[in-house]
Amino acid sequence: MIRHADLRSSGDYAADRRYAWAVDAAAGGDMVAAAGLFAQTLERVPSWPPALLGLGEALAACGDEDGAAEAFACALDADPTDRLGAGLRLARLGRRDPAAAMTPSWIAAVFDEYAPRFDTHLVEALGYRGPALLVAALDAVAGPERRFSTALDLGCGTGLAGAGLRARIDHLAGCDLSAAMVERARARGAYDRLAVTDMVSFLAAEASGSTDLVLAADVLIYVADPAPLMGAVARVLAQGGLFAFTAEDAPDAVGDAPVLGSALRWAHPAPLLRRLAAAAGLAVRSCVAASCRREADRDVPGLVLVLARDDGAR
Repeated sequence: MIRHADLRSSGDYAADRRYAWAVDAAAGGDMVAAAGLFAQTLERVPSWPPALLGLGEALAACGDEDGAAEAFACALDADPTDRLGAGLRLARLGRRDPAAAMTPSWIAAVFDEYAPRFDTHLVEALGYRGPALLVAALDAVAGPERRFSTALDLGCGTGLAGAGLRARIDHLAGCDLSAAMVERARARGAYDRLAVTDMVSFLAAEASGSTDLVLAADVLIYVADPAPLMGAVARVLAQGGLFAFTAEDAPDAVGDAPVLGSALRWAHPAPLLRRLAAAAGLAVRSCVAASCRREADRDVPGLVLVLARDDGAR
């Protein structure tokens, strides 16, 4: 098994230098040169996952999908935990089941690395406004005066969403796959309880009908199939309890299947989310189009939903 440090350095100075040149070439748009330099890197360190992933991305950009798939598959073999997301690249090429491609280890690795600059980059560079959109949606559905005795913040990250609603919550708990993000959330001081775990496992440990509010800000983008999550949320919500979350939309999708985008995030069309909510016994109280972030100077199509547990819908 490779060590985490092996993702930052191959242990061979000459190989690392060629890798850095390859990354610079790719950043400058010269994918042919990048592919050549990644290949030179791999001559010295044949099984180094970052160089294999870089070679795959460069070959894909050059139109060589078979070569790209082979490089991604080798990266996955070299690091079966897939902390670099080679499986997601294979899924984008149609060479792997997309639903199984986004692994918890990849998500945790991405956000452990991202945690120190998360708030600044997300809010200032990407114009992130998910928490404010959730507050506005909850105000529209329940009124700004409504308090919640218990709330769960799923995929809490550094705690931006929880902190935004803490004044109206008596007891707030959160979870995240990334230990580094949970430490940031703990330092924020807004949570009564935090756990490093996945959302469905976190919900499974909660008593049925025990929660007034469940939040999931910018989280469904890492979930291929939201059905298990919807069912788990419905179980823990008290009658009349609310589930407020954001999602990326796929306005050009054919049908209502989730779409794995080029940024390796899942988009879920509104008809799909409505259907899954109904199947879980959750009534849609609000579903509005709103973008949570910008990317390449454009608003990313998004949705903000508020669902309610409705025993009559079961």
